[in-house]
Amino acid sequence: MCVEGKQAAEYLWQVPDDTAVRQRILEILEQVEAESRGQGRREMPQVAEELKVAARATPSPQQVDLLVNGFDRLLHLWEAAKSGLL
Repeated sequence: MCVEGKQAAEYLWQVPDDTAVRQRILEILEQVEAESRGQGRREMPQVAEELKVAARATPSPQQVDLLVNGFDRLLHLWEAAKSGLL
C-alpha cells in the first residue's frame, strides 16, 4: 500500500491536477490508517491523517513533495513495525 501510494504521489509531479490519482491516494491513506489503528500503531495513523490534509490541498510542488516524503515515512514505519523495532 505504501509503495503504491508513493508511486501515485510521484505521478502528481507530472500531472498535479489528476483528481482520480488524488482520490486513490486518499483511499490508500484511509486503508493505511484503518489497518495501522487495528494493529495498535500510534504514529502511522497520525501521519496518514496529516497526508490526507495534504492530498486535499491545492496542487503545488510543496504539496507533492510532502506526499512523497510522507509515504516514505509510512513505509519506514511499517518496515520497522514488521521487523519488531516498533
